[in-house]
Amino acid sequence: MKVWITLFMLWMTMPCFTQPVSIDFDALQQSKPWSATEQWEPEPARVTPGVNTSPPSDAVVLFDGKDLMAWHTPKYDYGTRMDQVVSIIEWKETHPEFSDPQWLIKDGQLIVNPGTGAIETKQSFGSVQLHIEWLAPVDPGKESQGYSNSGIFFMGLYEIQILNSYENRTYSNGQAGAMYKQFMPLVNASRPPGEWQSYDIIFMAPSFDKDGDLKQPAYVTAFQNGILIQNHVELRGPCIFIGEPSYFKHADKLPLLLQDHGDRVRYRNIWIREL
Repeated sequence: MKVWITLFMLWMTMPCFTQPVSIDFDALQQSKPWSATEQWEPEPARVTPGVNTSPPSDAVVLFDGKDLMAWHTPKYDYGTRMDQVVSIIEWKETHPEFSDPQWLIKDGQLIVNPGTGAIETKQSFGSVQLHIEWLAPVDPGKESQGYSNSGIFFMGLYEIQILNSYENRTYSNGQAGAMYKQFMPLVNASRPPGEWQSYDIIFMAPSFDKDGDLKQPAYVTAFQNGILIQNHVELRGPCIFIGEPSYFKHADKLPLLLQDHGDRVRYRNIWIREL
């Protein structure tokens, strides 16, 4: 008897299944209720995709292998600690001092000229999509952070690392693809030195209210060689070498900066889309 009572109770608690709801689309032809959720306006702007490695039609081409017309060298480039970062950005706003870039162009490639300083775009940007290709040259005897080090600084503040990270161990939040000192990449997608690599990055700029308080932090999504390495990570402030980052009010748009870290890293096919 107890067994039958238990089975009956189990049966009573089982979900009651019914057949799936059917829809008579012929009967709905007059009212067409699906049209209520169709959006026809506005129509997205038409953009022609690039062919192979060429940029899309609405991109700003920053380097196409010919010249450095889109770039200059700032007298002060980036900071290593928050107080220095803030002072550099504030100084550059009122004391813009630039010189012609001294990086090298050879065979359509942009090559860091060690000791000549960083280069930054003449145009300022906020939220963007960036495509950039880079190569860490073979350099025997180098290791860790000393092997083909450079960096891409969105707004001159928020850095994604360039480094030879193929069988070259360093701290994880400082290897290639890291948002420097904040987020290690999800995976190490690096190719060997001497081979071209690509970054495709979505950078969402931070915003501040009129009192200088942070309204929205910066976010980054990045692919290296077609592999997701940063998935909408929320930055804690500028990417700095020493200490903890924090936000401070700055302009809505600032230049993109490429770092001279003393290594002959190469770049090509650089384009950017404002979002």
